[in-house]
Amino acid sequence: MSAPFLAGVVAGYGVAMPVGAISVLIAGLSARTSLRVGAAAGLGAATADGIYAMIAVLGGAAVASLVAPIATPLRWAAAAVLLGLAVLTARSAFRKPGAARAERPATPLRAYTGILALTLLNPATVIYFAALVLGRSGEGGGAWFVIGAFLASASWQLLLAGGGSVIGRFLTGDRGRMITALVSSAVIAVLAVLLL
Repeated sequence: MSAPFLAGVVAGYGVAMPVGAISVLIAGLSARTSLRVGAAAGLGAATADGIYAMIAVLGGAAVASLVAPIATPLRWAAAAVLLGLAVLTARSAFRKPGAARAERPATPLRAYTGILALTLLNPATVIYFAALVLGRSGEGGGAWFVIGAFLASASWQLLLAGGGSVIGRFLTGDRGRMITALVSSAVIAVLAVLLL
């Protein structure tokens, strides 16, 4: 294995492993819907990490300096989206099973694109990857670094989705769904506030 690939793997785990709002969303979505939907959401987050790793390798410091001035508005937008998701998740806790739903059901494609878009709102990720690439004297390893970062992030996100799915099987009753939705909602709301 090449050094740039291993550096990408370490960087990918470094950015993916801290439990944040995206992690909670992936695990909660997998618990409430299916492993397939949760895995698609996880791959959306991993794709965003891969995109940011590629941007860092290609643009490095230039991209980081362009993103820095808009980091605060992007953080506010991400927090607003997360608070909206927290409200929707909490509302779903009190819905009767089998009740007619106005919203569209969760599908793998919707989960993938939604989590991809939400993860892309985090400009700190590109700054993180750019700092790592520049810290290696600009030798990011190009494609191997990006592939390593993507695969590491994807493996972690899929582990979260699998964990959410296993927990979801034990909490499939009405009370379990309500508790997991409320806990998930509270955690997402707290993480959104901390983001600010």
